[in-house]
Amino acid sequence: MTHANQGQMFAQNGQQPTQQIQQPAQVQQSVAVAQKDVVDNVLAKITKFEETGELVLPSNYSAANALKSAWLILQETVDRNNRPVLETCSKESIANALLDMVVQGLSPVKKQCYFIAYGTKLQLMRSYLGTLAVAKRVAGVKVAVANCVYEGDKFVYNIDPATGLKRIVEHSQSLDNLDVNKVKGAYAILAMDDGRVVVEIMNINQIKQAWMQGATKGASPAHKNFSDEMAKKTVIGRACKLLIGMSDDAALFDEPDETEKDTTAEQRNEQVLSNANKKKLVDVEEAKFEEVKNVPGTSQHGANPPSGPSAPSSTLIPPEAKVSQPTKDPY
Repeated sequence: MTHANQGQMFAQNGQQPTQQIQQPAQVQQSVAVAQKDVVDNVLAKITKFEETGELVLPSNYSAANALKSAWLILQETVDRNNRPVLETCSKESIANALLDMVVQGLSPVKKQCYFIAYGTKLQLMRSYLGTLAVAKRVAGVKVAVANCVYEGDKFVYNIDPATGLKRIVEHSQSLDNLDVNKVKGAYAILAMDDGRVVVEIMNINQIKQAWMQGATKGASPAHKNFSDEMAKKTVIGRACKLLIGMSDDAALFDEPDETEKDTTAEQRNEQVLSNANKKKLVDVEEAKFEEVKNVPGTSQHGANPPSGPSAPSSTLIPPEAKVSQPTKDPY
């Protein structure tokens, strides 16, 4: 090896050149900066849509705070190979996951949602707490309570033939029956703002079948060691999802007065999300945005979108993407 070659590999002090030592850190920093731009661009577009009335968020929900907290969480989130998701996941999937979070009005700090990497795609998963929050906000759920039915319990319910609604007639239970290995089923009771009481009942086979739809197939430590608590979450989740699915967008555009409760939130999953937001974000920094077109049932003020120099000529998500609400809750 010549002296020239040695000079290329080592500095005069015998160590590797500084440029080679700092290169991995520089690459990681550049990736983080690029992904942070995605967050900033998503927030800028959301703010513009709010100003023009193309997107309506709950009055007590801060998209800026949610995005900032999500960014902090994403910096610590890794995929199944223990690699940072900000390095392995695409910009468009990160932007879509963040948009999905804001559209549903969820807060990652409150554990209402999680970010999970599937290969190079980042996906938002709404948690049990997130489902409860959305149900209270848009479906009129006042109180949600769940109980397990164990072997040895006396449990009787009936169904009103006129309405099809279930009603708990009797549930007698003793302390000796409380055993996580002897859960026969679970039920949820939802007290509504309008005075109605909604009851959802699942037996253990239905509950386990629901668990099979999750990533762990019901084999996680929580499912094994706290199967009664997980059963409660499952039945409440099902009851809330039914109510959320039946909600409409009426609350989004009603101007609340001092005596009216603001219930604007996740019914955007049905119309705003299914019409305006069922497209995919490309690189946000260089994104080409489509004009928002009127579609029957879409959540926009009036018959026509805003026009003129101040009206945005774009929608946040370019074609062929799908910001779909996860069908599997991680419970």
